[in-house]
Amino acid sequence: MSLAIFAGLSVAVFLTSLLSGIFGMAGGLVLLWVLLAVMPVTTAIAVQGIFQMVSTGSRAWFSRRFIDWKILAQLMAGLAMAALALSLIDYRPSLAAVYIIIGLMPVMVWIPTARLQLDASRPSHALLGGAINGTLMIGVGVSGPVIDIFFIRTMIDRRRVIATKAAAQLLSHATKVLFYWNSTIELSAMEWAAIAVMLPLSIAGAQVGFLILQRLTDANFRAWTRWIVTAIGAVFMVQGLMLLG
Repeated sequence: MSLAIFAGLSVAVFLTSLLSGIFGMAGGLVLLWVLLAVMPVTTAIAVQGIFQMVSTGSRAWFSRRFIDWKILAQLMAGLAMAALALSLIDYRPSLAAVYIIIGLMPVMVWIPTARLQLDASRPSHALLGGAINGTLMIGVGVSGPVIDIFFIRTMIDRRRVIATKAAAQLLSHATKVLFYWNSTIELSAMEWAAIAVMLPLSIAGAQVGFLILQRLTDANFRAWTRWIVTAIGAVFMVQGLMLLG
């Protein structure tokens, strides 16, 4: 890993963790996009998972008093089902598929909430949400925009949404890292050392993001989330279509 790549990744790790700390998503999308530019697809997904484990784990810790443990347990049951299914078929992603599927995710945040009957506080819905979250997390590396629709009709404030999602994403990223762990053998000792040095930046970004979150209103939180995720998704879609063409 060259010094320029190390510096660029360091900045990306901090800023994407900051973004996720504020909106509970989007940061992981940007970080994966950066890593896919310099690593094979499965290695990039695994490394992004390592960074996101630290980022979401610290975010979950900072807001731990807001976690809804009942919803979290049901989400994780769905995650386990998805991981088992993908393991049985020996799933491996392609770069074009990763770009295009992520590019389609922002569609979900524009669906009128009146049309959605999904509610993470209902056990069956949380189980479904966990299964979809797990399938996307392992399948393409991220799932934030989709899992968010299960919280739209849930009568909890933004702090509980962020905390519960952070805890769920921590466990989801850990599952993803385990699923693709064999691909990390391509990393050199120097690259592992660089990753270790950058990990504290994930915590710093998450902490700053959490502080900024406290200043946002619920309305601004949801409005900014939609536009940021849509812009990022458009970039992924364009690159995926270019790979097909």
